[in-house]
Amino acid sequence: MKRTFLLIFIVLALVACSKEDDVSPNERFSTFTSYWSEQEFEKLYDMFSKETRSDFSKEDSIERFKKIYEDLSIKDIEITFDELSDEEIQAVKEEEDPSVVLPFTLEMESLAGPISFDYEATLVQEAISEEDDAGLNWFVKWDAGFIHPELQDGGEIGIQSVEPQRGEILDRNQMPLAMNDTVYQIGIKPEDLENREQSIKQIASILNMDEEKINEALDAAWVEDHLFVPITTILPTNEDTYNQLMAIPGVQRKELTGRIYPGGEATGHLVGYIGNVTADFLEKTDSDEYGPNDQVGRRGLEQLYEEQLKGKKGVTVSVRKEDGNEVTIAEKPVENGETIQLTIDINVQEKIFDGYGDNTGTTAAIDPKTGETLALVSAPSFDPNEILYGTSGNTWDKLENDPKQPLLNRFAASFAPGSVLKPITAAAGIHAGTLDPDETFEIEGLQWSKGEEWGNYKVTRVSESNGPVDLRDALLRSDNIYFAMQAVDMGSDVFTEEFKRFGFEEELPYEYPIAGSTLSNSGELTDEVLLANSSYGQGELEMSALHLATAYTMFLNEGNMLKPTLLLEEETGQIWKDELITKEDAKLIDDILRAVVTDGTAQQAKDANVPLAGKTGTVELKLTAEEGGSINSWFVGYPHDSQDILIAMMMEKTEDKPNGYTVEKFVEVINQLYSDQDDQDE
Repeated sequence: MKRTFLLIFIVLALVACSKEDDVSPNERFSTFTSYWSEQEFEKLYDMFSKETRSDFSKEDSIERFKKIYEDLSIKDIEITFDELSDEEIQAVKEEEDPSVVLPFTLEMESLAGPISFDYEATLVQEAISEEDDAGLNWFVKWDAGFIHPELQDGGEIGIQSVEPQRGEILDRNQMPLAMNDTVYQIGIKPEDLENREQSIKQIASILNMDEEKINEALDAAWVEDHLFVPITTILPTNEDTYNQLMAIPGVQRKELTGRIYPGGEATGHLVGYIGNVTADFLEKTDSDEYGPNDQVGRRGLEQLYEEQLKGKKGVTVSVRKEDGNEVTIAEKPVENGETIQLTIDINVQEKIFDGYGDNTGTTAAIDPKTGETLALVSAPSFDPNEILYGTSGNTWDKLENDPKQPLLNRFAASFAPGSVLKPITAAAGIHAGTLDPDETFEIEGLQWSKGEEWGNYKVTRVSESNGPVDLRDALLRSDNIYFAMQAVDMGSDVFTEEFKRFGFEEELPYEYPIAGSTLSNSGELTDEVLLANSSYGQGELEMSALHLATAYTMFLNEGNMLKPTLLLEEETGQIWKDELITKEDAKLIDDILRAVVTDGTAQQAKDANVPLAGKTGTVELKLTAEEGGSINSWFVGYPHDSQDILIAMMMEKTEDKPNGYTVEKFVEVINQLYSDQDDQDE
């Protein structure tokens, strides 16, 4: 019985050995390339020949492979080779020390683009282990040429990157809104400081910095006395600060290229700014595109168009030979960021922003014949240059704690429009067939209620009419009762349907994210009192300034509402909502809006250098049903003859301002714009 077991064991051992011996070099190298493609470097090392393993330790080999492949971001490895024929393999096996050479081609992707090369693999037949009865198999004689042939005789892999130039943001006239220009990096050369403690105190005072931050920079582990230690970056235009710093021995400057925002506060919300990437951002982003020292758009257009603006780094992968020569093995040229050109006119933008002074609010200005946006203003604002290069100290804290909320982007938000909605309500009623512009209503007193079902609630108007009220009279005097009656007559379903035709309850088709206009918090108007209030722009109805300006384009384009555009490359004159009203009705409302200025609530606009048309609006933001709150005032207007600009302007908290304050500010802007135009014409 024992002899039988022994015989079986010997047979099995021989079978096992013969199976290993039968593995062809083709199969063996195919397995090797499979591990290589999957970057399973430990398994790869186990297939190295004895000679290779004696020359290179397992730990060092695996570590080198991993580091190079990780540094180069190697992926998509494909290896092909020409197999030996059975006859060739058999002939080799009959040799005393069998070995074969298999030429192969390797292709892979790297951070510098594709890398490919041809090389030869030598496989030798060796014992699987040191045991006497171990079988034979094929093993690869590995050398550095397998990483790349240029490394066969020694050398090191080198990676050089070229940072792309960030694309600029320009206005319609190619005036820069975000540009790349020289900035001063301020630093300290420790060995030149005459009195460290006193000098640091002086530097901190000039820059409004904590002395501790400066000391931390100077005490960093890498710092040596002769080295330049960066402290901050300032703009060359900050001459006083620069001159004070340069007067201190040991303080030096380096010229760098930085991001500058010529529009300052006027374009802060629109353009935004860039900032250092965060750890959280890097975790969520392709690591090939960003590094820990990179900057990224943090707000506004800088963030919105980050992909187009940032460009792509150029990368060169080379082998640095032992004789000092370098051989490029892969190269991806740098791609600078795209230039973004807007329809914005910085002249219009700045004049509107400056017109706000210390007031808060928002304005959208468009070309009503093309749909191009000329200005998007939010006041107050912030200066991106101050955030990046400011020396006033605690800039961010001041912005966050300012009660006027300079970080709130008002042009991207929606507000109750008040009576500037009434022309739109008129258009809705005319289209629905429930409003006849010539029909008159006998309205008595300053208050009106539909009946007992409204309880104690009554709609209030500012002034009584001298006779029957038609559409013209209702718009001239801004009669809340007239429009409430029209809305009730339309009914909730028709009113909702008509206003959805004007773009309510849908996304504004615009490059910049703007809050959509809504009829109510729920999107429905089932309550009749809410319906009545909505007709004159109160209740829960809200619109953005841009949508308001856009909606008024139907009165200047034969009943068609244009699509607002922001990029100069966009097609102009596109219709967003067509045939909202007839061209005759559009002209009728246009003429009435002119009369609002000559004979109605906007007579302050008669002081403009050009004939204006428009509509006023006032919104009381009640604290409670009984207690009044602050007041927002609107004016939506345009030059009646040229019709080359349409502005929707809102001023917040005007309860303590003179009557018609927003109209007066509107007129100031128009007069400046047309004064500049006259100067250019001359």
